Amino acid sequence: MSDHYILKDKKAISVDVIEWARWFEKADRKVAHTKIGEATISTVFLGLDHSFGLGPPLIYETMVFGGKLDEEMERYSTWEQAEAGHAAMVERVRMTS
Repeated sequence: MSDHYILKDKKAISVDVIEWARWFEKADRKVAHTKIGEATISTVFLGLDHSFGLGPPLIYETMVFGGKLDEEMERYSTWEQAEAGHAAMVERVRMTS
């Protein structure tokens, strides 16, 4: 199993590094993007497994840029988890703004 993933219809597919690189070069990896005051909340498909073998692949990431929660980050295994995580982070940012 590869640590490299591409998206097909919002589903992650494990691929070899060559197929991953070709896809990654042109891909739209954005799941969600929200701006609240000074903070930007960004959720993207990473395409690389950041679990480092410790559980299911973590291939999506939500990160806050700016504001009181600057650099807060969460990672997920599925598109659906990433969408829910984005919404949860947006709420956290709103509560601290």
